[in-house]
Amino acid sequence: MKVGLMGGTFDPIHMGHLLAAESARDTHDLDEVWFMPSHIPPHKHEAGATGEQRLDMTHAAVDSHPQFSVLDLEIKRGGVSYTINTIRELQQMYPEIRFYFIIGADMVNYLPKWEEIEELAQRLEFIGVERPGYKLQLQTLPDYLQDRVHLAEMPEMDVSSTSIRERAAEGRSIRYLVPDRVYEYIIGSGIYAIQQG
Repeated sequence: MKVGLMGGTFDPIHMGHLLAAESARDTHDLDEVWFMPSHIPPHKHEAGATGEQRLDMTHAAVDSHPQFSVLDLEIKRGGVSYTINTIRELQQMYPEIRFYFIIGADMVNYLPKWEEIEELAQRLEFIGVERPGYKLQLQTLPDYLQDRVHLAEMPEMDVSSTSIRERAAEGRSIRYLVPDRVYEYIIGSGIYAIQQG
């Protein structure tokens, strides 16, 4: 069984995340994609929404897709969410699964800086999701990574969680940037102080 892991703060989860996951699933014949909201990611700010709210939004976004599901592993573990700790735990729980970690193409060049990356590269493979016009030069990666990174192309979509939070803070609409059920959750909970519109 081949499972893609989609990590991230998901603050909030948006259409770009879902499109990247679906592109990776489709291109590499993944059986499932598991979304894992991080507690505190190593490279980002602490989230604006709580862990529970981000889990709720992720469930709302993916529950209608039969091959998508949500893991609360990193939220429950707490602390900084290093992928190496997560994959060690998952491989103990599911030794029969072949894991792939799905990342944006812009993150591929940062892989050598990831915590214990050489061990991580032995344990799983990576799928770098490219946007049109953005080409990765895999040959610039260290030898131990070059054959562990595969590519998947997705349609152009220029949306980020940061831009969504900024729009919300300015009182601008975020409708259609996030799935309908996530939009309803954000409006209902008032997480980002957005007015309905």
